[in-house]
Amino acid sequence: MKIAISSSGDNLQSEVDSRFARCPYYIIYDTDNGSFEAIKNESLIARGGAGVQASRNIVEMGVKVVISGNIGPNAFRVLSAAAIRIYSGATGSVNDVIERFKNRGYENNSNPDVE
Repeated sequence: MKIAISSSGDNLQSEVDSRFARCPYYIIYDTDNGSFEAIKNESLIARGGAGVQASRNIVEMGVKVVISGNIGPNAFRVLSAAAIRIYSGATGSVNDVIERFKNRGYENNSNPDVE
């Protein structure tokens, strides 16, 4: 299963970014084989609609789970419509977040957590 984590950098030691739609990178981690790739977030510089644009890109990648510091309402709406599970409140390194996710350390969001 693919999970997307908002990241401040392009590797597993990078810190999780608190912003989903405006983070510099997404780490796409495959829980089936432990591989990952860093994807530059092209929505970072969008004047408006970054949440929708970033979410659509994530949906197109076949991601099933999103983990971030915060998720805004537009991103939440697009991700939820695509049946992607959303977890917010993540802090620490991307690697720490992956381990916490594997150990079921997050609760699924039922609402966006920022405006």
